[in-house]
Amino acid sequence: MGINLNNVERFANLRTPFYYYDTNILNQTLEAIAAEIQKHDNYFVHYAVKANANLKVLEVIRQAGLGIDCVSGGEIEQVLTAGFPADKIVFAGVGKSDWEIELGLDKGIFCFNVESIPELEIINEIAARKGKVATICFRINPDVGAHTHANITTGLAENKFGIDMADMEKVILLAQNMKNVQFKGLHFHIGSQILEMDDFIALAHRINELQEQLESKGIRLEIINVGGGLGVDYENPQDNPIPNLKDYFAVYEQHLKVRPGQTVHFELGRAIVAQCGALITKVNYVKEASVKKFVIVDAGFTDLIRPALYDAHHRIVNLSSNKPEETYDVVGPICESSDVFDKDIRLPQTCRGDLIALLSAGAYGEIMASSYNCRKLPKAYTDKELNTNG
Repeated sequence: MGINLNNVERFANLRTPFYYYDTNILNQTLEAIAAEIQKHDNYFVHYAVKANANLKVLEVIRQAGLGIDCVSGGEIEQVLTAGFPADKIVFAGVGKSDWEIELGLDKGIFCFNVESIPELEIINEIAARKGKVATICFRINPDVGAHTHANITTGLAENKFGIDMADMEKVILLAQNMKNVQFKGLHFHIGSQILEMDDFIALAHRINELQEQLESKGIRLEIINVGGGLGVDYENPQDNPIPNLKDYFAVYEQHLKVRPGQTVHFELGRAIVAQCGALITKVNYVKEASVKKFVIVDAGFTDLIRPALYDAHHRIVNLSSNKPEETYDVVGPICESSDVFDKDIRLPQTCRGDLIALLSAGAYGEIMASSYNCRKLPKAYTDKELNTNG
């Protein structure tokens, strides 16, 4: 059973739209991850905080003992505020600013994932000025495709991320001759919302090839970071609230050739938090046009941009009605034609004032909210706050 949306009256006095997080689902997901990685004393999972940086969510994840994957200085500050130790923070990102690099060095983070020669040179320069040595891995673009939306594919040669494989040896040798960086390994990430394990198998095989290439030149790696990308079930989230973690970790256990003494790092974001969150919104109007019926809710793409940005699908549920179903477009109030959550979907007969839930919204929902149209950012509540367990 997925996210607990029973007893709608508990939402009655809350201003909509708002995010609701079920910490039971979050804990079950974290327990499933722990059950897999405890089989390997060299596996480490870092939560990709870009998926959701809500402090209440971060507290649950911190208690589970996960590390953190950040892509900005602001994220580093947020996770430090949440109590994560700096030595569990990995800092990725293709465009790190000087102040962000300085912050990482000052706080003593675990590792910088470096994505270009100019970035390497700046990190070395800043570290020298501070009298520090930065631990680095190189993000290599493996030119491995992922069966996902084009806007969330990151591992092809045409993408902006990472260093070309052809330049891998050159940048490693360059780093090894620098005094203020310490090269430790390689980092990869091929995309997001990946459901086909063959994509991860292809990545594992490519990593094996690159390791053999480096070892032929006398270069050994301490760290292999395979990134994340594991997808979730947006179609039937209530039936499948926990992602396919068993097969995901089994891919690397079976296909990645790990050398003695190496550590393997994972950066899961969506897979951890997507299914624990829902966006709760209220119906403002039901508008009947000549060829359509529109359910106009008070949430818009300012609150959940994924459908407008990626043509993403979220399961939509009417929490207030059990009447016979009708066909609707569910749309928001933003003055843009793209402010549509879904089209031609079946919902119980819907009326003004009904509460609507958009499921699987725990990842890339609240964190991507904006104040366009001068709208207020949505608030967020957990089941614990609303006493919704049981």
